[in-house]
Amino acid sequence: MKTMELRPTQQLIVDAFKKHCVTEGDFTLASGRKSKWYCVGRDLTFRGDSIELVGHGIMDALVAAQETTGKNLIDFDAVGGIVVGAIPVAMAVASVTGKNSFAVRKEPKGHGDGALIAGPLKPGQKVLIVEDTVTTGGSLIPSIDAVQAYGCTVVAVAALLDRGGEISKICEDRDLTFVSSITAPDLGFEFGS
Repeated sequence: MKTMELRPTQQLIVDAFKKHCVTEGDFTLASGRKSKWYCVGRDLTFRGDSIELVGHGIMDALVAAQETTGKNLIDFDAVGGIVVGAIPVAMAVASVTGKNSFAVRKEPKGHGDGALIAGPLKPGQKVLIVEDTVTTGGSLIPSIDAVQAYGCTVVAVAALLDRGGEISKICEDRDLTFVSSITAPDLGFEFGS
């Protein structure tokens, strides 16, 4: 399977995913689909020696997409997404940009202020929504909905790995731009496989 030539940061992420995250075998994905490979993005994103790579990987993808779309994808105040997969990615991007990060809970906490969003996010801010790996977008959509309901503007949506090849169209239908550092074909697999 031939892919386009990778940028240096992309190649480093491909190598790191192959080393730490990808296992071949017979698997059932969260979407219910069957697959011959499985990828645990958290096996990379929770590694202390990978924080800068993860942060730079997302920013590199945003800059590359900005050059082709003409949209300002790096003008955001905060970066975050749904627990658990998005949190280390958000922290990595925050660490290389100096921006704040936040987490979207799967349900409002049952005490205190009952907030769905944790962290220093304020209504009216521009945000970047992130995730480690995406197949169908099932974890990205609740994050987008939560921050928009909170009164924030989503500047872009980004993932380290686009496994399914479907989320770009879903985001486009919502007038959002999706970018990924790498895709399933970059790892030698077909989208959605």
